[in-house]
Amino acid sequence: MAVLSIISRTASRRSVRALGVVAASAALAVGAAGNALACNIGEFSAAAKCEGDKGVITVTDVDPAGVPAVVTVYLQNNGADAEKIGEQTVKGSREGNTITFAADWKPNAEYRIHVKADPYVDEDIKPNLTTPSTPCKTEDTPSPSPSESSSTPSDETESPAPEPSTSAPAPTEDESTAPAAAPSNAPSPAAGDSNLAETGANSNTGMIAGIAAALVVVGGGAVFFGLRRRGANSTR
Repeated sequence: MAVLSIISRTASRRSVRALGVVAASAALAVGAAGNALACNIGEFSAAAKCEGDKGVITVTDVDPAGVPAVVTVYLQNNGADAEKIGEQTVKGSREGNTITFAADWKPNAEYRIHVKADPYVDEDIKPNLTTPSTPCKTEDTPSPSPSESSSTPSDETESPAPEPSTSAPAPTEDESTAPAAAPSNAPSPAAGDSNLAETGANSNTGMIAGIAAALVVVGGGAVFFGLRRRGANSTR
């Protein structure tokens, strides 16, 4: 009986120890499973996208436990926070929940994204987010306005003036005729004499003038001799 009692006590102790080991193992397994199901930084991701012509930053949480997490986005400049873009709270899901920050980012800009989900996560998403090198909105190329040369020719488009000709131009019909006599202060001839004055060489003006001069000389001589003769007779 004593031997059986000793064996029974030994088996009981071993059974208790085995149960303790099993319980400890189960506790460790539950703890590990709990840690696996808990929120962690690997369940968060960020991306720079475009919504129309505007840039945005999105953060997605795929935490199946749905632990609320506060997400804060900072613009970086030379490794330091230059501007706080915004802060939002997200509750993850197995399918993933996404929040959007209107950042209107510039190409090749860097952003730091911090996640805080007590008591599991309080760190940044690594590495920092770098935006694409292509902007969401390309600069509009201004359409060329119609130049003034289309309506009025510029000095550069004007055709050059023709060079002066070295040969003398041929006289026209008007220039080949003799120029009209310039007007003078002499009295114009009478209407009856106008034809004689205009005919030039065909006129008898020279001959008439010579005869008139001869008659004047003859008349003057006759008067002179008449007066002289009368004087001689009176003296007798």
